[in-house]
Amino acid sequence: MIAIGVPAEDQHEPRIGLTPETVKKLVKAGASVAIRAGAGSRSHFSDEDYKAAGAKIAKTDAEAVGDADIVLTVRRPRAEIVNSMKKGASVIGMLDPFSDAEGLDALAKTGVALFAMELMPRISRAQSMDVLSSQSNLAGYKAVVDAAATFERALPMMMTAAGTVPAARVFVMGVGVAGLQAIATARRLGAIVTATDVRPAVKEQVASLGAKFIAVEDEEFKQAETAGGYAKEMSDAYKKKQAALVAEHVKSQDIVITTALIPGRPAPKLISKEMIESMKPGSVIVDLAVERGGNAELAKPSEIVAHKGVRIFGKLNLPGEVPVNASSLYARNLQAFVEPLIDKEKNTLAINWDDELVKGTLIARDGAIVNAMIAERLGAKPANAPAKKSGAKRQPKEAK
Repeated sequence: MIAIGVPAEDQHEPRIGLTPETVKKLVKAGASVAIRAGAGSRSHFSDEDYKAAGAKIAKTDAEAVGDADIVLTVRRPRAEIVNSMKKGASVIGMLDPFSDAEGLDALAKTGVALFAMELMPRISRAQSMDVLSSQSNLAGYKAVVDAAATFERALPMMMTAAGTVPAARVFVMGVGVAGLQAIATARRLGAIVTATDVRPAVKEQVASLGAKFIAVEDEEFKQAETAGGYAKEMSDAYKKKQAALVAEHVKSQDIVITTALIPGRPAPKLISKEMIESMKPGSVIVDLAVERGGNAELAKPSEIVAHKGVRIFGKLNLPGEVPVNASSLYARNLQAFVEPLIDKEKNTLAINWDDELVKGTLIARDGAIVNAMIAERLGAKPANAPAKKSGAKRQPKEAK
């Protein structure tokens, strides 16, 4: 029987890798599941709920993962958790592969296979496994809700006998999944919404949500999207023109939500100090890219910076502030990825190492980094993954 283990996340992460709903489905698929006691409590899933779904409650993280073929996490697991795992087992989660390269290399050398869900190929077959979309969707929603709560004015226009309350103006910078949800949420709250992005394909999406698109639409703009649907790095000349347009537009905005990120690179600077100073007192900026350096010049991780009457939110892990929904969606992403790895007839782990989704997310195996992009960041050549297609056999834990 395939054994799945779920350890507790650290104190800053309220989400959990499996919910009672997904435990029940994985048990039905032929797996046994062990979850660290209390691991789901911050997402409001009790140990009793997990027991009823068929999971075993482990007293410690080591007990939860020690016999596991697959360990499911939200964040990159702590070294002591990986060291408690048997060699050849797999860790599947959001492993943040573009940061702390040395720490990632150290985990890889333990012999555990590492799968980074952030690297899931953007193809139709993988839509149900797309953790970036499921979590970014909630981040975009929460960014607008937080901004509205802080703004100290109403968002919708209100016509009363005492006069008219004008609608707030919301500007969304970066129209990926988070940006689209931010637009939709701000529109539902009655704001006048504008948005910008360097990808021409999103112009129609912005209009479909009732917002106005703002961008320098020249020839470079028309080709500013990769085959995978991500934004390309723009030229300095384009950035200068776009910055001038945005600078003029920002002056009249009440709330700005920034979401612009390019995978594996620092966040592009979109809002300068001068732009912030041009905004009206009481305006709010929510920077969703603060983990990668931020889109706003004054943004700081985990802080709310006040500058000349403008507040810049640098909150980390906005999806974690709606942990019930975030965990539920994330757990379904993991379940959709894990179930095809199980041979239901033989009740064994049967990873097809040549599968496009496996190859796309696998970053380390058999003690070495096998993902070329990650290996480049480590300054080493990627090891060739072994040709075998079956899952790793159970091996005894190494002596500590």
